[in-house]
Amino acid sequence: MMQLDHIAVAGATLAEATDHVENALGVTLQAGGEHAVFHTHNTLLGLDDGLYLEAIAINPDAPAPDRARWFDLDRFSGPARLTNWICRCDDMEAMLAQMPDLDSDGAGRPVDLQRGDLRWRMAVPPSGILPFDNCWPALIQWQTPTHPADRLAARGVRLSRLIVSHPQADTLRAALAPMLDDTRVVFDTGPAALRAEFDTPHGRRTL
Repeated sequence: MMQLDHIAVAGATLAEATDHVENALGVTLQAGGEHAVFHTHNTLLGLDDGLYLEAIAINPDAPAPDRARWFDLDRFSGPARLTNWICRCDDMEAMLAQMPDLDSDGAGRPVDLQRGDLRWRMAVPPSGILPFDNCWPALIQWQTPTHPADRLAARGVRLSRLIVSHPQADTLRAALAPMLDDTRVVFDTGPAALRAEFDTPHGRRTL
């Protein structure tokens, strides 16, 4: 099985992604860091229930990677928005083996990553594009005893619902059902998009 770990808001710049979250939710994000391999950087928001949110963008001061960036950031354009959801597991190879043959890239191939003393593996397709128009969850396996959410300040923000919209929502739901049991994640038929609803100190807010 896998569990919802965090969600990602992408922007053309990190400032745009951060401002989008802060304006929408009415809270301040914390400094994150830089990611080797994919050459991106982020800011972070601790959520209740052991989750977190990251605002992420390409780092313009870093070199170009030798592969497609994760979260399909090489093709990102337009306003900052919620683009990805990430689920964690204890055994990435076993979980990937359970996933259906979704397309030529599948759900990704394991990549070893590090930021500071945090170490993890992420399943990233060679194209950087996840199945179902990036509505399939990215898979992560943490390799450090402390989860990043435990290091973040509490802001009184709780994820209420994550709405995954896709023209093939029923197929997506059925494919994930054997691996994910989380009533916060719901699937709607419509254009490919993600929407998240939060309970905040300022009331219900949406990204």
